[in-house]
Amino acid sequence: MGYSAMPGWRISFDYSFINQNQLRHGTGAVPATQASAINDAGGSQEVEKQTINRYYNLGLTYSPNSSWSFSTIVPIVDRSHTTYGNATSDQLTPDNVSGVTASGLGDVKLIGTYQGFLPTRNLGVQLGVKLPTGAYGGQNVVTGATVGRPVFFSSGPNAAAGQALDASLQPGTGSTDLILGAYYYQPVSQNFDAFINGQFQAAVMQRLHDVNADYRPGNLLTVSTGLRYVINPKVVPQLQFNFTHKSTDQGALADTISTGGSVLYLSPGVTVAVGEHVHMYAFLQRAIYSNLQGYQLFPRWTGNLGVSYAF
Repeated sequence: MGYSAMPGWRISFDYSFINQNQLRHGTGAVPATQASAINDAGGSQEVEKQTINRYYNLGLTYSPNSSWSFSTIVPIVDRSHTTYGNATSDQLTPDNVSGVTASGLGDVKLIGTYQGFLPTRNLGVQLGVKLPTGAYGGQNVVTGATVGRPVFFSSGPNAAAGQALDASLQPGTGSTDLILGAYYYQPVSQNFDAFINGQFQAAVMQRLHDVNADYRPGNLLTVSTGLRYVINPKVVPQLQFNFTHKSTDQGALADTISTGGSVLYLSPGVTVAVGEHVHMYAFLQRAIYSNLQGYQLFPRWTGNLGVSYAF
């Protein structure tokens, strides 16, 4: 959508769809039997089947002047997850699939932005915090006692065993995270604008910190760059490259083997002005490179639709 230096309020709503239905290891896709072969040999490896994520984000931004803005982002998470658990190759059958749906409030973000360094207001920095507002937690790996307020499996062998959903798949992480960011944009010709932005997020406090029941999400770095074609201000196509790197989760409740990695996405999109103060936008994101640790479910593509109203 570009960046704004206009004072006032802006409210936005967007929807993201992420269907993680491809099991990957390193830089390539692999069959489920490759992961289950680790269990055949006496190891311990979860064989996940599918995770469908739907995110509904409500954003509210207030800019008292052209240099400052303050934003609140409230996410609603709707996530369905299925897994074979630590199945061997002969157990990859429908009766061994466990399922769960985790829905509700996610972790709210509060972000302040300052872009008063240059008269053109095209260089900005961000400082924010992610709050532990979503459901989070799991079970003590020794005693089995519930910690936090987690979502539990609702079907299959995991439900019969009273097992909680993985800590990394809960609607929230139970952590308070620090968010640091910066961005810069600049016209590069009469018809094109270029931009680059980056954001780093790291947990600084964890509610899950007890022995045998601790969890800390991995640090997350995102960097995006792209071009916007601005010959027609009512319809602005753009093409982005998005890079993300996540370190592995840590703690007794974490999957320290099959989390973390780096991904490069190609993301075409468009912003359309449907009124003087209303913009709609849509993006399609496709990974062109990934290097994932362990065995992880990964989306073939993701989609995002949104609308914003400035007043």
